[in-house]
Amino acid sequence: MSLTYATPAPPVAGPAADRLPWRALSVLALLGFLLISTETMPAGLLPQISAGMGTSEGIAGQYVSAYALGTILVTVPAIALTRGFRRKPLLLLGIVGFVLANALTAVAPDVVLALAARFVAGGFSGMLWGLLAGYAVRITPPALTGRALSLVVAGAPVGIAFGTPLGTWLGTTFDWRWSFGGLAVLTVVVLVLAALLVPDAAGQRAATGLPLARVVRIPGVAAVLAVIFAWMLGNSTTYTYVAPYLRDAGSGVSVELLLLVFGVASIGGLALTAALVDRHPQALVLACTAVFAAAGVVLAVGHRSPVAVYAAVVLWGVTFGGASPQLQRPLSAVSGDDADVANAFLPVAFNLAIFAAGVLGAVLLGAAGGLVVPLAMTVFGVLALLVVVASRRSVYPGAR
Repeated sequence: MSLTYATPAPPVAGPAADRLPWRALSVLALLGFLLISTETMPAGLLPQISAGMGTSEGIAGQYVSAYALGTILVTVPAIALTRGFRRKPLLLLGIVGFVLANALTAVAPDVVLALAARFVAGGFSGMLWGLLAGYAVRITPPALTGRALSLVVAGAPVGIAFGTPLGTWLGTTFDWRWSFGGLAVLTVVVLVLAALLVPDAAGQRAATGLPLARVVRIPGVAAVLAVIFAWMLGNSTTYTYVAPYLRDAGSGVSVELLLLVFGVASIGGLALTAALVDRHPQALVLACTAVFAAAGVVLAVGHRSPVAVYAAVVLWGVTFGGASPQLQRPLSAVSGDDADVANAFLPVAFNLAIFAAGVLGAVLLGAAGGLVVPLAMTVFGVLALLVVVASRRSVYPGAR
């Protein structure tokens, strides 16, 4: 199998040479906020979804897995098939499909239809994520593309910090269907804003074909992808099933507040990563995976103490918040001229882990209850740490 990557078309005509298109970029960031909020929303609503649909919390956890599976299967083919399309019509089409999938999730009468709707939502999400970065570059003056990308990707951590807790509060206060219905309404607002404020841009011109297997065989690439998968698997298993964990823990900590603390800590971790990743890339990953694993132990052992739970969640959020840029940096470095292709594997690795986490968490929950779920952080955090240590010469060739 090969992936044909493309030469970017020139930015859309007209942007001022010294000015960011703030309004358009803010709309794209808001879309990213809604995409990540939609993906993680079920994590805080498993008891409500399972009760409302008459099923187990393990099956309700598949709301996350179905979404991730849709992203896994659609992202790369969608990017390859639509690279030549003009950006704005494709963006609007993706948003419309995303709205309809969320609306169907909100009104689905049975779990099978709801899971199918989540799969479709994940597919449109994968297509939209594949658009955002390139779209931001095309509508921004070349000298300001770094700032533009920083603004657009900020929607994801803000969604984790505030979107998921807000949706959890809405679903627990009223009904879980309100959360998905509210997301659909907000996405309609973004659709209107995108139609009004985001300029069009040309697609891409196909250039060369590159075998995917060759990219994976580049020294260091497979190791980085393995770290991403292990780290994300430990994170998502706990995050997806945090509500059953808190119920069994008996600490009195609310799901909404815990998710808010985690999200804010993740933003702090992203800032910490930005400050240190260029100077101490290997040490930062080693420290973060080690502390991440330790946080899982604290959650499991200190589950009755609110202080211990919140302290562990802060460590969890800070150490995981910068995981993506921490690993994207060495992946881009070791893949060299093939960096664009190598980075196409990132969302696939992330969402493959999210899919596996939904299944693994359901198994753990059914076999041993919610208290054992955080130990997935420890097991897979240690595994990620060991992979970094074992592959440090290929992943960080300058650190000998």
